[in-house]
Amino acid sequence: MVQKENVFRSIKVVELASFLAAPICGRFLADLGAEVIKIESLSGDELRYVATGEGRPFDPYEDTTWDLENAGKKSIAVNLKHESGKEVLLKLLKDANVFITNWRTSALVRNGLDYDTLRLKYPKLIFAQITGYGNKGPDKDLPGFDFTAFFARGGWLGTLYEKGTEPFNIPAGGGDHQAGMFLAAGILAALYRAEKTGKGEMVSVSLFHSAIFDLAVMIQSAQYGKVLYPIHKRDKINPLELPYKTKDDRYIQLAMPPYNRYYPVFIEAIGRPDLKDDERFKDINTMGENSKLVYDIVKEAMSTKTLAEWKKILTEADIPFAIAQLWEEILEDEQAWANDFLYKMKYDNGNVRTLIRPPVQFKEMGLPEYKRGPYLGENSREILQSLGYSDEEIKYLLDNKVVGDRIEIKKPS
Repeated sequence: MVQKENVFRSIKVVELASFLAAPICGRFLADLGAEVIKIESLSGDELRYVATGEGRPFDPYEDTTWDLENAGKKSIAVNLKHESGKEVLLKLLKDANVFITNWRTSALVRNGLDYDTLRLKYPKLIFAQITGYGNKGPDKDLPGFDFTAFFARGGWLGTLYEKGTEPFNIPAGGGDHQAGMFLAAGILAALYRAEKTGKGEMVSVSLFHSAIFDLAVMIQSAQYGKVLYPIHKRDKINPLELPYKTKDDRYIQLAMPPYNRYYPVFIEAIGRPDLKDDERFKDINTMGENSKLVYDIVKEAMSTKTLAEWKKILTEADIPFAIAQLWEEILEDEQAWANDFLYKMKYDNGNVRTLIRPPVQFKEMGLPEYKRGPYLGENSREILQSLGYSDEEIKYLLDNKVVGDRIEIKKPS
């Protein structure tokens, strides 16, 4: 179902941001119907050059990561170090509703683009910023990527691996996308406030805060000193919240936080009804070190059957579980396709690739159109004309490399 109505068509968003976290926020607003104008340097967002590191062929005309973050936007390439380039940005902000950036605050201040400066010129503007570590404190101006500010500083990398082994391999974008969607939620709240009061707002989200919010249950519990990570899986208090290997070397993740309720059903499902009423195992509050024995029992039982066999058994018993899927399996996941989590994009070169939608859906508004991200400076002329620049003025900006017009992206040497 294609989107029925464009209720956000009156919203204008100016995005001065690179890579993933802030751009995915702009992508979501573009999906809603907002006009999102992405400002890039004349060399382009560095995200345009990461294909090889992600295992994709370098092709600016078939760039799935770029489209994931930037679908539906317009691009203008501007040299902001030139006074005429900065004037273009300020003219864009004059009638904008939202300004999204992931520039560090120190850089924004140097360029007169910080919230306190812009609010004097544009009092109704929503200023939305992604930072690595927040806007205060000794580390506020450190460079922040999700690898560092989210996964490492935020407590994921140092805890969520088997004790005695090494930290897991970080997936690109995992923290960025969460922070970006948090920022989108804040922007929508600020837009509602602006509509009611006529006043703008500064909305900020940091990768660090996003990470510790996601781990809040465990971080808060850590202050009691009972559970210290990393741990051996065998030492986990609730052994029914762990992944177990099947006979055919696949993993199944169990999820039974209310241990006492699920234990008798699960232990019977895995072929050990003799342990159903065993006083050592049936109550998590008194089980103590016997949890290790439950782990051993479950581990042994799970190793005796294949993934397909366990899927049937656990589904029939209504046990909460999921197969630890491989990424290529997700591309073919029937449930994902049935719910429009995935979609097909046909590129100008004729190739058709699978892309993933942002994770918010609307019943009445429907789905947005399938649009690729813009080529570098693809909309520069159109945007300048909309700002009132004459043909002569546009020619001056282009000739003097203040603005670029559909610049070719070349593979890094």
